Amino acid sequence: MSPAAPQRRPVAVLIGFMGAGKSTVGRILADRLGVDFVDTDAEIVRISGREIPEIFTAEGPARFREIERDVVLDVLRSHGGVVALGGGAVMTPAVADGLQGHRVVYLRVTADDGFARVRDSDRPLIAGDDPQRRYRELLDGRHETYTRTGTFAVDAAAGAPGDVADAILAELARTLVPERASTT
Repeated sequence: MSPAAPQRRPVAVLIGFMGAGKSTVGRILADRLGVDFVDTDAEIVRISGREIPEIFTAEGPARFREIERDVVLDVLRSHGGVVALGGGAVMTPAVADGLQGHRVVYLRVTADDGFARVRDSDRPLIAGDDPQRRYRELLDGRHETYTRTGTFAVDAAAGAPGDVADAILAELARTLVPERASTT
């Protein structure tokens, strides 16, 4: 019997709503840290062989969330770099629970900034007659969970993606400094 492989933990996990820049900033952050990057939405596509809108249409949102949960929990157990989660992943209780003890970065985005970034995409959650209103409603409904789940938050519109990655690096450095042992 071979020994179990040691469990790896992500250096940072990026959460936030669609359009916050989790994938773009995550790639830059991983590069600057010299670690691998995993986008769980891309992993879902790779593993399933289907695009996310196709899964939503063919199997429905509940089935997509089950697939997403399984992929995210596997990545959290096995990946030692930077991880970007899909915007709704933290709304699944098992994923939120699985994030406990990780360094979770909430990339905050305003409804106007985020929607401007995704307005021409095929995002199934904002499809319909008034995608901007739907975007705002979904963001408002998730903000509390993002805030509660994040170890810290960074403004996703605080400059170019490299600037946002630098802000995360600074916060990671600050939060990773070990507390000094008491000398009394």
